[in-house]
Amino acid sequence: MDESGGSGRPQSDGADGPRPAEPHGPHHTPGSQEPTRPIGTAEGPERPADGPTRPADEPRRPAEPPRDEHTTSLTKTPGTDTPRAETPRTEARRAETPSAETPRTESPRAETPPTETPHAETPREERPAEPPRPRAAYSGRPGKGTPVPPKAQKGPGGGLLMGKPFGVPVYVAPSWFLVAALITWVFGNQLDRVLPELGGARYLVSLFFAVAFYASVLVHELAHTVAALRFKLPVRRIQLQFFGGVSEIEKESETPGREFVLAFVGPLLSLVLAGVFYAGMQAVDAGTVPGVLLAGLMISNLIVAAFNLLPGLPLDGGRMLRAVVWKITGKPMSGTVAAAWVGRALAISVLIGLPLLNQSGALGGEAQDIGGMDTVTDALLAAILAAIIWTGAGNSLRMARLREHLPELRARTLTRRAVPVESETPLSEALRRANEAGARALVVVDTDGDPMALVREAAIVSVPQHRRPWVGVGGLAQDLTEGMRISVELAGEELLDTLRATPATEYLVVEESGEIYGVLSAADVERAFVKAMARPT
Repeated sequence: MDESGGSGRPQSDGADGPRPAEPHGPHHTPGSQEPTRPIGTAEGPERPADGPTRPADEPRRPAEPPRDEHTTSLTKTPGTDTPRAETPRTEARRAETPSAETPRTESPRAETPPTETPHAETPREERPAEPPRPRAAYSGRPGKGTPVPPKAQKGPGGGLLMGKPFGVPVYVAPSWFLVAALITWVFGNQLDRVLPELGGARYLVSLFFAVAFYASVLVHELAHTVAALRFKLPVRRIQLQFFGGVSEIEKESETPGREFVLAFVGPLLSLVLAGVFYAGMQAVDAGTVPGVLLAGLMISNLIVAAFNLLPGLPLDGGRMLRAVVWKITGKPMSGTVAAAWVGRALAISVLIGLPLLNQSGALGGEAQDIGGMDTVTDALLAAILAAIIWTGAGNSLRMARLREHLPELRARTLTRRAVPVESETPLSEALRRANEAGARALVVVDTDGDPMALVREAAIVSVPQHRRPWVGVGGLAQDLTEGMRISVELAGEELLDTLRATPATEYLVVEESGEIYGVLSAADVERAFVKAMARPT
């Protein structure tokens, strides 16, 4: 394993205090921090001149790991070893020799009345407020590097929550109501030709058909969900939207066989529903409302199944093709590349071929002359479907590339060296010790050396240089919660899931024995994540 950093051993103390840390090796893993920037100084080129785009103390929410989205379109929409903290427990009590640039902590106190402490001179408004705690995206009590199962929650654009079958929330996106209105209008006009005696009531029948059709789509998505849960794959949510539905599965299948089954069960259930509706047609008269509804639902489910069996991502058929290529080559990435390019070819075919098939009458309608409103409608529908397929294929390629690089995100390589300080230690003295040790983080410990809090980097930067001798590090620290204590062995999706469970700006990284290893910054993980996305496969 390539690892950057020094030996990771606690530094022994000399007569004049801690010896400087050994320099980092020449190799730096993605996202690891350069040790040359002293703690308490602003970021260099990575921070815009105008200042950060978010409040200084707002916790960075770690980047979302990729999700496998099983969609149904028509149903379907795309969707270092860094040295450990120094562990001497009485370091804060020792007399330190001041450096040339840093004043002794006793000098400022000499100018201060005896009744005042370093904290007392700091105005309240100069202490940064505690950052708000966003709601965790996961439930449970994370800690010691153990990921917790995802918690169902309303995500951005989630829509209206309709229920939680099998514990998975089902949302209806606002775009669904637009499609329901369109289906009601189109199917209502068809009913006027088949059952003219209905009059205005035909639109109520059409609305019932729209709801029943999307209920069939929901059954299609539930098939994916049940299979995923059977394979121990967490499902974040199901969403019904403009062109169908999407099942957001948070992890990838472990084997090509499971991938094939997971993709195939959706179209299979649509075919089963088509058979059920066909059987129902035999029990009613064809010229009645039930007969027309059952016929429409049978045909629509056949279309859903056939469309999703097309062999291109992001359709279910594309995932089945991916599983087959994965099985043959032994490489999931090869399967993704093949299925994605077939999906892009399929998008071009839909864009050109669908309007021509409609105009020729090959899809069951009457042959039409080129031109007029029907031609424009066919072209618009083909363009929307082609765009969905093309975009979904591209997203699948990007997510596969990211999954290949996710293992490079390791807590061990991204963790910053830290030094322990007691709560009463002046900030200037704590920074002197950190810079002397080559560290870029501060951990507040109690008299027994046990970690209590983490000093936030943004809070340090916000304190002016001339105020630092009077500001204690305890006033700039965030108390440790169980979720902010993570294992040094975390990596990849497991690391991202654990950070998402307890959003914060910094995390204490510990060895399996409980010994302090260092501090992990959410900003470092975010930068490493972006680099992984940009790196070619």
